[in-house]
Amino acid sequence: MISFMSDYTKGACPQILQKLIAINDEHMAGYSMDVYCASAKEKIQVACQKENADVFFLSGGTQTNQNVISALLDSYEGVICASSGHINVHEAGAIELTGHKVLSLPSHGGKLCAEETEKYLSDFHADENRDHAVYPGMVYISHPTEYGTLYTKKELSALYAVCRTYNIPLYIDGARLGYGLSADGTDLSLPEIADLCDAFYIGGTKVGALLGEAVVFPKGNAPKHFFTRIKQHGALLAKSWILGVQFDTLFTDDLYFKIARHAVLMANKMREGFFQKGYAFLVETTANQIFVVLENEKMKALQKEVAFELWEKVDENHSAVRFCTSWATKEEEVESLLALL
Repeated sequence: MISFMSDYTKGACPQILQKLIAINDEHMAGYSMDVYCASAKEKIQVACQKENADVFFLSGGTQTNQNVISALLDSYEGVICASSGHINVHEAGAIELTGHKVLSLPSHGGKLCAEETEKYLSDFHADENRDHAVYPGMVYISHPTEYGTLYTKKELSALYAVCRTYNIPLYIDGARLGYGLSADGTDLSLPEIADLCDAFYIGGTKVGALLGEAVVFPKGNAPKHFFTRIKQHGALLAKSWILGVQFDTLFTDDLYFKIARHAVLMANKMREGFFQKGYAFLVETTANQIFVVLENEKMKALQKEVAFELWEKVDENHSAVRFCTSWATKEEEVESLLALL
C-alpha cells in the first residue's frame, strides 16, 4: 500500500542512520552534555543567526509544547491559540494537565488573526473583573499550521507586535518548520522566524529524524532552570546524544532544508495532478500537506490501495482528506497515486 498518512511514518534519512552506526561504539556523556549536542547547538545558532540563542533537545512534539508553555506561564495564566491549534485539539489535554487553560480564538485556515488577538487582549484588560479570570499569558501558533497554511512575514510581524504590546511571549510550534521554510512563495527564513518570536522549535520527528525536536529561545531567554523542567516533565533523554547527532547531521551542508524541499517538490507534483484531474481543495497550501475533497465512495475505493487521513466531513457525499508528503516520498509513489485517480 502507498502511504501518504503523515511525514513521520518512516524511520530516518540515510545520513542520520549512517552517522548513528559510525559512532555507535563511542562513549557518550548523558543528558545532552555530549559533543554532538554541543556541535548541533552551535550549528543551529549559526543557522538562526543568533549566537546567544539557548537550544535544548527534547524527545517529541507534545512534550516540547508542554514544557515550553508551562515554563513560560504563571500559575494563573493560559495560552492563546487558534481553535484548530495542535495544543487545543490533538494533544490529549497535555497543556491543561499542567494547570494552564488553552484559550482558543477563531481559526482562519489554521491561522490566528493579529487584529482578533489584539481585541481579545484589549477586551480582557479592560474588564474590571479580569482578576477572576484566566489571564492570557502567551500566544501559540504553528508554522505550517494544522491546515498546512503558512504565515507571511507581514502576518507574523503583526502578531508579534501585538504580543510585545501586551508583554507576552509568542511561541511557534515548528513540527513541520522545514517544510514551511522550503515552500514555494514563502517570504520567511529561519533567521526571520528567530527574530519574530520568543521561542520556537525545529521539528525533527517529521523532518527526517528518528525522533526529537530542538527548542530555540532565540534571545538567550530560556526560562529559569528549563533543563530541570525538561527532566521533571519526562522529556529529557539520558541518551540525548541520539538527538544531538541527528540535529548535528541535519544542520550540516543544509541537509534539513534539502530533504524538506524534496517533500515540497513531491507535494507540488501531487497538487498539480489533483488540479489537472479537476479535484477541489479544502484549503490552498504550498508546503507538504494537501487537503483534497473526495466523493465518499471514491474515498473508500482509494483507501483500499492508499493510506491517507480523513480530515473532516464536507457534506453528506463528500469528505476532505489529507495527503502528506515527506523527506522519504518517492516520485513513483506520487505517480502511482495519480494513476489510481
